[in-house]
Amino acid sequence: MKSIAQIAAELQGYDPQALPADAVNAFLARLVVPVADVERVPVMQALGRVLAEDVVSTLSVPAHDNSAMDGFAFRGTELVAGQPLVLRSVGTALAGAAWQGTVAAGECVKIMTGAVMPAGLDTVVPQEFARVEGDHITVPAGVVRAGDNRRKLGEDLMAGQPALLKGERLAPAALGLVASLGMGEVPVLRRLRVAYFSTGDEILSVGEPPREGAVYDSNRYTVFGMLTQLGCEVIDLGVVKDQPALLEAAFRHAAACADAIITSGGVSVGEADHTKAMMKKLGDVAFWRIAMRPGRPMAVGRIAGGAVADSQAKSGSSPDLAGASSSLNDSNREGGAILFGLPGNPVAVMVTFIAFVRPALLRMMGARDEPPVLLRAASEEAVRKKPGRTEYQRGIVTRQADGRLTVRTTGNQGSGVLSSMVQGNGLIVLAHDQGNVAVGDEVGVLMFKGAL
Repeated sequence: MKSIAQIAAELQGYDPQALPADAVNAFLARLVVPVADVERVPVMQALGRVLAEDVVSTLSVPAHDNSAMDGFAFRGTELVAGQPLVLRSVGTALAGAAWQGTVAAGECVKIMTGAVMPAGLDTVVPQEFARVEGDHITVPAGVVRAGDNRRKLGEDLMAGQPALLKGERLAPAALGLVASLGMGEVPVLRRLRVAYFSTGDEILSVGEPPREGAVYDSNRYTVFGMLTQLGCEVIDLGVVKDQPALLEAAFRHAAACADAIITSGGVSVGEADHTKAMMKKLGDVAFWRIAMRPGRPMAVGRIAGGAVADSQAKSGSSPDLAGASSSLNDSNREGGAILFGLPGNPVAVMVTFIAFVRPALLRMMGARDEPPVLLRAASEEAVRKKPGRTEYQRGIVTRQADGRLTVRTTGNQGSGVLSSMVQGNGLIVLAHDQGNVAVGDEVGVLMFKGAL
């Protein structure tokens, strides 16, 4: 396992005081390691889980050539260009049972969608295109070609070939694909366990009475939502006051039971608070100034694991931490956890999660790369931007009547304006070396759908 210093030495131009956004992801890619534990779960419980191994098809889908339409099946070789084809219907093929008769030249079979194609037949004319007179069927010239409206054996999945690959996060279509093979369970990697808490004496939990100078904690709820949507097992440690004993207990508990820890607040460079000091004491941690806006301060590293007695967790005034202690003690996990120390401002927390934490957690989950949904849209307004940092501005993308995509900012881009993340549907990404944006200039937009 490489130390923070060893990883930093591998990155050309690494500067923790002015780290480009691209370098952050390169660093994290070297830091994190995928989970290895495998479990088998029912298909109905596999949504969002990551495949631990390839799923190899045990049968061909479809298992036979079959009709894609309600219509009439016949030999495509009997079609003559520019001429209608008259056939005699000799029976009906229904879905779920193979038709047992034989079909001679000049004959056809009425067939239902999904029915097995009778031997020797390879083309289906949809019933709405055919003219029916008694048992004679006329196929008008030019309405079908040989082979039309036939699903071939194995055209979806072929027996013995991979149907799904290791590392795929199972979406609804993948569940249906697994079920189409008759499989009731799939092998998946265990869920990634992520513990998170907010820090600071000024932070109130929901339900506490307001007081002067204090603010209600929103970060726990946005982080909970993003982790849950990602498919992680979330461990909420609540709000931890800025007291060394409480912070140490929270970090040790989190490292003992989780693969990753996310905190908000207390990571500003030069800030002399207990959170930062405790990170240094318990782990191998780097503190960065990232060349970005919002979200410049960030800490990343490893926090050593270890058991902590119930009394330590319950000794403080945080009801959230005390309530979590019983479930945390069920874990005997060793080896510590990856730390993501995020800024305290609500928008900065969400932006740094989307830009850096989410890709790293996906790697830890064992998932294959999931490129973000990045669109190009014309800016509806001029935007001031200094080269030398990446900016993530909240934007609203609209499709115009002519099909063009345009984007405007949500207005106030302050890192505490959480309402802008609700109003916007994506982040306008202004690259590190990019300058001012004029009206009509194209910009990249990282869409929230798929990221949040």
